[in-house]
Amino acid sequence: MTRTTSTLRRTVAGVPLALLLALGAVSCDRNDNDLPLIAGGDAERGRAVIKKYGCNTCHTISGVAGADGLVGPPLTGIAQRMYIGGVARNTPENMVAWIQNPKQFDSKTAMPNVGVTHRDAVDIASYLYTLK
Repeated sequence: MTRTTSTLRRTVAGVPLALLLALGAVSCDRNDNDLPLIAGGDAERGRAVIKKYGCNTCHTISGVAGADGLVGPPLTGIAQRMYIGGVARNTPENMVAWIQNPKQFDSKTAMPNVGVTHRDAVDIASYLYTLK
C-alpha cells in the first residue's frame, strides 16, 4: 500500500466521526419560524378534549387544569422538540399518528393507545403545537 492510499483511507475513515461531531453541535430545538401547523386543527377544542382521554393524568400540560401527571414527560415545549417519544421526527403527521397509536412507533413505550379518534388527535396535536 502506498503512502497516498494510506493517508486517503485515514481521511475517509474520519469523515463519519467529523460529521457526527458537527451534527451534535447543532441544537435539537426548533425556532418559532419552524413550528408546524396542522390544517383543519382546532387548538382550543384540542385543549378541551385532552382530559377526555386522560392525557392529564400522565402528563404535565401547560394550559390544562389538573394536567400535572408525572408518568409521562411534561409536554411543555413539545412544539419545539425535534422528536416525539424520542423515536419519531416531530411532524404534524407523526404527532397525530403518535397520539392515536404510540406503540406503532415504539412497542415499549408506556403510553397506551386510548382510542383517540383522528379528529380529536388532529385537534390535540394542534394544541400541543401551541406549547412553546
